[in-house]
Amino acid sequence: MSINKKVLIIDDDVTLLEMYVERLRLEGFEVLSAFNGEEGIKLATELKPHIILLDIMMPKMDGFQTIEKLKADEATRSIPVIFLTALIQDATRDKGVRAGATDFIVKSETMPGEVIAKIKKVIGE
Repeated sequence: MSINKKVLIIDDDVTLLEMYVERLRLEGFEVLSAFNGEEGIKLATELKPHIILLDIMMPKMDGFQTIEKLKADEATRSIPVIFLTALIQDATRDKGVRAGATDFIVKSETMPGEVIAKIKKVIGE
């Protein structure tokens, strides 16, 4: 059961963000959202989500800079991060995994139900 499991979504695409917030809440998750890496790091540090969905292309701080800061901080380093991005290049995927991402999901290739299934798998549901 997903009750009380917190998911933080960091993405500047408002439409996509709202869709995932709604879908995850219907699954029983508590959903936190941020529109850029700076906001996301602040929320992750303060509220300790069980998992983070992270876009790569964002203003202020991109996803790679964000995961670097998350993994460097003792308070957030153990939180699993799944990249959820429009970028499909293998080099980008490899860079994400090397940066510490648990998984890498291409937005255009993955249905929301599959993303939710991956989240549940990563957090042990």
